[in-house]
Amino acid sequence: MFLIDFILHIDAHIATLVTQFGPWTYLILFAIIFIETGIVIMPFLPGDSLLFAAGAVAATPAGIAAGLNHWVFMVLFFVAAVAGDVLNFWIGRTGGYQLVKHPLIGRFIKESHIREAEGFFEKHGAMAIIIGRYMPIVRTFVPFVAGISQFSFTHFLRNNIIAAFSWSLIATGAGYMFGNIPFVKEHFSIIILGIAFVTLLPTIIGVIRSILLNHREKKIKENNK
Repeated sequence: MFLIDFILHIDAHIATLVTQFGPWTYLILFAIIFIETGIVIMPFLPGDSLLFAAGAVAATPAGIAAGLNHWVFMVLFFVAAVAGDVLNFWIGRTGGYQLVKHPLIGRFIKESHIREAEGFFEKHGAMAIIIGRYMPIVRTFVPFVAGISQFSFTHFLRNNIIAAFSWSLIATGAGYMFGNIPFVKEHFSIIILGIAFVTLLPTIIGVIRSILLNHREKKIKENNK
């Protein structure tokens, strides 16, 4: 329940962090993005919404008074995303399916998410690293799958940098520019849900397509019997 409340009212929670910790808010939010991106069992942590809210808070009087700057947020989120993806890549390369089958860790890694990321990676190739950055859950598993598949680290890192830079710039910049418009502030929870829906939409469509395809293949097999 706390996680849901944190995501829906993330602007208020970040404002509280600013009041309590001041500039240390940078480190706290950096850690959240790094963990969400880098630790394969933590795909549920906020990503896009956190960047948007951080940009918005940096534009408030409280954020300015605490010395928060949206450009610094952009740089920190960029570094956190790149570093997290690199860690996740090497976890996949060195641990791979051993982690998925681990009796304890495997409970937090759904094979359906792994298969979804594999299909996404096979379909889009190297571009999956860039596209996946904008898709919650998928962005946590794509680096892991890239590591498992022994994808070139050099190519992975190049696309990872492009994805992290654009993601941080767009999401944080949008929050800074639009997050404190009265209408946006009054309907912030709805907008956060909208952001989550839009970013999850490709995943939802992919799941529906997969279900329909499996159903069609099942029907064909039944008819051929």
